Amino acid sequence: MAKAAGQYDFLIKLLIIGDSGVGKTCFLLRFSDDNFTASHLTTIGIDFKLKTMEIDGKTIKLQIWDTAGQERFRTITQTYYKGAMGIILAYDCTDENSFNNIRNWVQQIKMHASDNVSKVLIGNKCDRPDKKITTEQGESLAQELGIKFFETSAKTNINVNETFKFIAKEIKDRRMGESIGGGPSIRVTDKKPDKKQGGCCGK
Repeated sequence: MAKAAGQYDFLIKLLIIGDSGVGKTCFLLRFSDDNFTASHLTTIGIDFKLKTMEIDGKTIKLQIWDTAGQERFRTITQTYYKGAMGIILAYDCTDENSFNNIRNWVQQIKMHASDNVSKVLIGNKCDRPDKKITTEQGESLAQELGIKFFETSAKTNINVNETFKFIAKEIKDRRMGESIGGGPSIRVTDKKPDKKQGGCCGK
């Protein structure tokens, strides 16, 4: 029987983190609205989008939180690690500092997120001619961290849907395994966040 509008099998909370300017908001808007705008204000605090997708015959509702990368907002975003089932770590392929800071973001995850949170690494803006971080460097870092890697472009829609589908499927499979094994089942409500003003790209 078809599901009624608004019904879903899994509600999954995802977090996108990384330095300011790496394109987190543009990446999210490309996925949620299939839209790209090159000029956005910097994200202030935190915002989220909802998107439903079908994976393996299951309806999955994604609650995707877009965080500010600036240091002064770090304490605000720390509280949003709690309950996150998946985290997308983002760097800018044209910005070496954002790539080098990924390890710092991993430390934030270790401090504030659950031990079994799913993670994926993305190198955004891979379409840019001034790309500085090679595909091999991204793959090597992901291998070191033990996570999946995608080179992405919000502008040209490279690997955006693939990234979200991969992490959503990984979480779905784990939760189904926990359910079969009698493990805990995590539920997230559609709670609205404190308001934010702004978006990305610089971000």
